[in-house]
Parts: sequence; C-alpha cells; structure tokens
Amino acid sequence: MGKLQSCATGLRRSWQSSHALLLLPIALILVITVADLRAPDDIHLGPALVIAPALTPSFAGPRSTALVGALAVAAQVVIAVFHGGLTTANHIVQIVTLAVLSVMVVVYSAVRERRRAQLAQVRTVAEAAQHVLMWPLPEHIGPLRIASLYLAAEDEAQIGGDLYAATRCDGEVRVLIGDVRGKGLSAIGEAALLLGAFRESAHRHVTLPELAAALDQSVQRYAADLEPPEEVGERFATALLVEIPDEDPVTRMTSSGHPPPLLLSPGHAVTVPSLHPSPPLGVPGAGGAEHTLDVFSFEPGDTLLLYTDGVVEARDAQRRFYPLAERVAQWTDAAPEALMHHIRRDLLAHAGGHLGDDAALIALHRTPTVHQRHHHGILGHGSVHGSVHGSVHGSVHGSARDSARA
Repeated sequence: MGKLQSCATGLRRSWQSSHALLLLPIALILVITVADLRAPDDIHLGPALVIAPALTPSFAGPRSTALVGALAVAAQVVIAVFHGGLTTANHIVQIVTLAVLSVMVVVYSAVRERRRAQLAQVRTVAEAAQHVLMWPLPEHIGPLRIASLYLAAEDEAQIGGDLYAATRCDGEVRVLIGDVRGKGLSAIGEAALLLGAFRESAHRHVTLPELAAALDQSVQRYAADLEPPEEVGERFATALLVEIPDEDPVTRMTSSGHPPPLLLSPGHAVTVPSLHPSPPLGVPGAGGAEHTLDVFSFEPGDTLLLYTDGVVEARDAQRRFYPLAERVAQWTDAAPEALMHHIRRDLLAHAGGHLGDDAALIALHRTPTVHQRHHHGILGHGSVHGSVHGSVHGSVHGSARDSARA
C-alpha cells in the first residue's frame, strides 16, 4: 500500500509539473502576438509562433502539443486579421506553414511518447527479471555484512551476463560470483541456468571443488541441448566459489577462470590472493578438469571484494583500464555499503558514464563473533589432492599480510 501511495504521489506531482510548464509556451504565444500587433507593418513576428509547439514536446505529450499548436495557429490568424487581412498571400502562407509544422511536431510527440512507453515496459520487465533471477543479497548473513552492486552495459537492461548469489550451508556461507559469455539481455538464459544450479547444488556437495564440478556439468548439459551449431564451444562461464565458515577466520575459494578477489584490511592494505584456477565452466574438453581448493586467512575486520572482469576492463577516454586495486586502497575502512557507493561513482566517472560490459561486485565484511578460533590448523581442512594453497600476495602498497599455509 505504501508503494502504491508513493507511486500515485509521484504521478500527481509529475502531472502538476507538466501542466505548470504549459504556461510557458502559452505565455510565449501571447507575447509574440501582442508584440506583432504593436510592431510596424513591415515587421512580421508571426513566424516565431512555431517556437511554442516545438518547445512543448520536451515536457508534455501529443495532446498538449496539439493544443499549443492550435493556439499558435489561432494567434497567427488574429495577427493576419489586424495586419492586412486573411486573404493576403503572405498571411495565407504563414498560417498554412505554421499549421503543417504544428502537425509534424504533434506526430513527433506521439512517436516519442510511444517509444517512451515501450522503454518503460522493457525496463519493467528487466527489473522483474533481475528480482526473479538474482535475489537481493541479505545485508547480514552468518558472520558477514554484505553489499552488492550491478551495472548492466545495456541502458535498457538491469541484468545481463554477470551474476551472484549467497546461501547458508551448515555453519558457513557460500557465495557465487560469475560471468557468462555475452552481455545484456542476450546472456540472461545462461545466467539463470548457473544461478539455479548453484542454489540447488550448494547444499548437496561437501566441498567447493565438488560443487564446481557439478556446476560445470550443468553448463555442459545446457550447451549440449541448446547451443546452436554456429556457436559450438562458445557457451561458457567463469565463476568464483567462496566458502566462509562462521567460526574459523579463513575463506576457501575455488576459481573456474574467474579473476581473483581483493582482500581489504584496515589501514589501506589491499592484497590479492594467489588462486589456482581451473578452466571456465562449460569449456569443451575440460569436463574432467581438477578444481583446486585455495584457503586464505580472513580475519574479523577484513573485507573480501569479489568482482567480474567488466569492472577491471572498463576503459577511460585514453583507453586505460580501471585500476580497481589502487582505487579501493583508499576505502579499506569503509563499510560494505559505502564501499559500493564509492566504487560505483568512481567507476562510472572513469568510464565516462557508460560501461562496455556488465559489471558486478560483492563486498563481504567479516564481523567479530563471540567464539572466534584463531588457530591456523584449520587451514588444512578440505584440501584437494593434498595441497591447500594459502599464500596471499600481490600487495598493492607492499603491505601483504603473512599468509597461512596448511
């Protein structure tokens, strides 16, 4: 009910504003008419009346534009009556010309209004698709505070080929961030498949490598059933799976060709975990690829920033990539919501207000818990092939933390 009242209030204010602006072209018609009637016979201001109907579509619809056009033609008739009569060739040409131009402006206004309605419908459908496919992430889940950001490359879309999801699984949080091939509305099908597979499989598989293998099989089956012959081998997705236990100050990750996250620590420290990625999901011939589990320290107060390649591949006017790690170093102490706000504003400014690819980010901030266990023996848990890679390197400012190694 509150949303309906808010919508009704907004529509009423918009209606009042547009009708108030109608006074501008009407006043313009009156001023031009009076000025023409008072001017000498050799000065003709009537042709300037076309300004009024030409101005109206910028804030009103075709009906209001037609009304203003009719008033302008009527004003031209009044001017003709008092300046030589309606039968003079000059006045007849002026009246006919103004009438034709007014009709053309009304037609333009009608086409523009129809296009605006179609665009609003597309945006409504895109917004509904976003809410159905990518459920809003909770602000708090387990030991984490979460904030997310999605920027679609297509102006009409609010969702595209990038995706993310989070779920609770037996004392831990599992997060997926991914990027399917393509962008905008054309990539929604693959994104929906991967999200659905993650939500179904996240609770069935004990380890992240097993979960990654299950997601790979789902993408492979989708490609085999629905991939057109001309796109064989081109349906794939990168993905990063993250697992954060409630009690232990660690994070476990399995990457399938996805960019590594950034670990933000208080004091402007930004480090890049060294992952051992497998091929992207759905790549032909890589169905039996081994998925490695990497484990890193993730202490209370730290923030893990997940992102898709649309962020770091955004270019400025000089074709320079967006330096995400350097930019976020100044916001390491910010809350997740504030961090997303800073990145959004800075990224769009860097790209000139428009991205060439979809972009998604998730900020996971670890909050202190009552019974945190700070021993490091847990880092050996769940290693794949006896090797858990716990090194964290690539410090942006030379302040990399000591990594925990199983």
